[in-house]
Amino acid sequence: MKPAYSAFLQELAAFIPETRLITDPLRTLAYGTDASFYRLVPQIVVRVESEQEIIQLLRLAAAQQIPVTFRAAGTSLSGQAVTDSVLVQLGDGWKGHRLHKDASMISLQPGVIGGHANRYLAPFNRKIGPDPASINSAMIGGIAANNASGMCCGTAQNSFNTLASMRLILADGTLLDTAQPDSVAAFRKSHRILLQTLDSLARQTRENTALHQRIAHKYRLKNTTGYALNALTEHEDPVEILQHLMIGSEGTLGFMAEITYNTVNDHPYKASTLIFFEQLQGCCEAVALLKPTPVAAVELIDRAGLRSVENKPGMPDFIQQLPAGATALLVETRAASPDELAQQVSVISAAIAHLPVLEPVRFSTDTTECAQYWAIRKGLFPAVGAVRETGTTVIIEDVAFPVERLADAVADLHRIFQKWDYPDALIFGHALEGNLHFVFTQAFDTPDALRRYEGLMDDVAQMVVGRYDGSLKAEHGTGRNMAPYVELEWGEDAYQLMWQLKELLDPLNILNPGVLLNRDPRVHLDNLKPMPAANPIIDKCIECGFCEASCPSRDLTLTPRQRIVIWREIARLEASGEDPQRLALMRQDYRYQGTDTCAACGLCSTSCPVGINTGDLTRAIRSRDNENRTRFAQWLAAHYGGVNKGSRIALRLADSAHGLIGTSAMRTLTGTMRKISAERIPLWTEAMPGPAAKMPVAPAQPDSGRPRVVYLPSCASRTMGPARGSQDNRSLAQVTEALLRKAGYEVIYPQGLEAQCCGMPFQSKGMFGAADFKRDETARMLLVATDNGTLPVYSDTSPCSLRLKESLDSRIRLYDSVEFIDQFLLPHLDIEPQDEPVALHVTCSASRMGQAEVLKRLAGLCTRKLVVPDQISCCGFAGDKGFTTPELNASALRTLKTSVQHCRQGVSTSRTCEIGLTHHSGIDYQSIVYLLDRCSRPREQQTMPTDQDMRRA
Repeated sequence: MKPAYSAFLQELAAFIPETRLITDPLRTLAYGTDASFYRLVPQIVVRVESEQEIIQLLRLAAAQQIPVTFRAAGTSLSGQAVTDSVLVQLGDGWKGHRLHKDASMISLQPGVIGGHANRYLAPFNRKIGPDPASINSAMIGGIAANNASGMCCGTAQNSFNTLASMRLILADGTLLDTAQPDSVAAFRKSHRILLQTLDSLARQTRENTALHQRIAHKYRLKNTTGYALNALTEHEDPVEILQHLMIGSEGTLGFMAEITYNTVNDHPYKASTLIFFEQLQGCCEAVALLKPTPVAAVELIDRAGLRSVENKPGMPDFIQQLPAGATALLVETRAASPDELAQQVSVISAAIAHLPVLEPVRFSTDTTECAQYWAIRKGLFPAVGAVRETGTTVIIEDVAFPVERLADAVADLHRIFQKWDYPDALIFGHALEGNLHFVFTQAFDTPDALRRYEGLMDDVAQMVVGRYDGSLKAEHGTGRNMAPYVELEWGEDAYQLMWQLKELLDPLNILNPGVLLNRDPRVHLDNLKPMPAANPIIDKCIECGFCEASCPSRDLTLTPRQRIVIWREIARLEASGEDPQRLALMRQDYRYQGTDTCAACGLCSTSCPVGINTGDLTRAIRSRDNENRTRFAQWLAAHYGGVNKGSRIALRLADSAHGLIGTSAMRTLTGTMRKISAERIPLWTEAMPGPAAKMPVAPAQPDSGRPRVVYLPSCASRTMGPARGSQDNRSLAQVTEALLRKAGYEVIYPQGLEAQCCGMPFQSKGMFGAADFKRDETARMLLVATDNGTLPVYSDTSPCSLRLKESLDSRIRLYDSVEFIDQFLLPHLDIEPQDEPVALHVTCSASRMGQAEVLKRLAGLCTRKLVVPDQISCCGFAGDKGFTTPELNASALRTLKTSVQHCRQGVSTSRTCEIGLTHHSGIDYQSIVYLLDRCSRPREQQTMPTDQDMRRA
């Protein structure tokens, strides 16, 4: 570390705990990586939790002239959030929100994820205006700092135009709350000269006719290139000018500590259609005709884009036969009522009825069909990422043209792609705004590759600005990769005005220097990110960061993106041999940061654009590391019945000791033993389960006349009973059998059940041979029990259900508990909801099986007050990690207790997850089956399905 940073670090330690000051090579590289194709490694990463810490940090940075860069989610595509100085990350203290009257406004701290903000507003049929594609990962700080928009936002509903007020902190550490008159009055006194200068610049701008007209002309389109100069022309109060300048400033003018948005309607009724045109000209003519109609989104997809997704599951067959020049429009309209929606569809259809199309125009309101349409559009970027050559990156650029010249612009882009040899580049975008994205793969490993990229960008810039006077950055922000072209787009007067604003608000140039404005004409060609081959599982990762919001270890160690970043660096160092000492250190630190604290839950794959499950990488690494334990794993698998019996004995002994000496003494005793053993002894908590009741061994009688179901209790539910003091002391198997019989079903237990397992405990440790051995053994057992698939199988634990579903014999119809209850039990039960609130945890396996909404609906039938805690995804218990690496479970559930403090009970679908949930919440979590059994009674005069009915279902 450079001496200046060592001194800065010492001063930081006076007001920020050492645990939030990060300087080691592994984490600075990991945390310093964003979604762009640039790589800068910070000297220090600082996790801040409060406004006061930001104020002190900025004052210290100003005193020592140390540059700082603010980072929210790091989904920025243009290099806005990387630095080789000090990176400031947002901690848990920045996730607050406040709904105003009627939800007409919402105040959001910068660490709130955009999708979460919309979740808070959904009950009121409201949402925030910006709707970037990254909204389920991007945070409000980044959304506002880049003035991100999206498919339906346009310009009217972006952050600039829906901003109500702001809490902002300037480079000198001054806090201003524009919603508070006292704060504004104090600021007008303390920063009188700054406001006078802003006022003067605004007056000069408005009086400069040419410049004023230039600004008005530039913002007729989507535009995020440079600073928001329309703040100077559209507002007169310098405080209003100041807060609007912050929007789109990419952290170069100040820190936005809270933003209050005017919310917009989120109409519940929607209809979509996909319209195909033989030629681009007809498509663009349709765009112009659709603009005045009540459309919410009009997305253009060129033939290359359609070709990239035409073989995906669910895509219409005729797409493959479309002619070479074909282009599509994805159109959506939204309304407050079905009648209004039908009227809007009629107006839209009439507007383009005279245009020739390749397929009849048909709007759909079916949610599944509409989702399929949007899957085409959303699959374009990942489609390129998934098939690119290893070692290349995916670049997505973002330009805007006048709508009336869209066809010519698309043709010009295609000519430039041909000139610079980018045959696979594709174009799509928000056609209604003339906003096009073009996507291509790029290597930076040879001078020729760099030359092609430089030529492409120069030609695009000259074409967009010189021929169309368009926007070089419509919604992705300027960043580093477009900073050299800001003057080209805006002209000298506007460019110099931007520098004046930067120097006024950041005179020491310490806020994200080099981003947005940069006098180096080649800055976009420096510090390019290497993308070496590392492992086929992860080589297609584009480092977008969409995975991070769902990862349970995101605030403890690394996220999936960061694990991939470090594994790639390890692979690069192994291949180059350039720094053996650094490689050894990386490997050593990665064991805990990357492998030991990965839950391997696979939730990352559900939000990954290219479907990567980073847990597969972790299991592959564990397999390599555990290679010498393969024989032991096989022995355990072969003697699994004995292992289960031993586990029950151990649980009985622990439960007896707990009852004998009490919770406090038990915690002290086991804690001491764990400490003495160097944490080899698993963690004990008061939520530790007792032993489960012994399973029945005799099969049910076959002649009862009732429909039959084979019940497969997991090894966890066969071994682990309720914890001491639970509301219901029956085992899960006992409650499940009671519920199944209550609904009229005959329950059959497979023979040899005690020794069986889905293989999950072995798979999670990378012991794949033992895992597959147990899975296959279980499959054979189920084939016998189900009479070769004649009977359905009820699986009571969602992680086991997921594991079996992924590779089970196709003859076996296995249902997870949630599926079976929803499809087969509910019609035969009357459920009386309780008034007492219930907390629900949706396990990662339930989410991956697509059961989240069904699970919420089932729980909602049983309580009038269902609580689904915010900010919680995977619980991090991860089978046995809650015992062996309890800090992972603690970090993942650190906000749980506050979220469920008014509840007395919680439900989930995995026994091990429920242990950690109970411990960290202070309330008793059990399977949702307990709740359903308690709230239900048999429905009278019911007609039960036969085995044949169930087979058809």
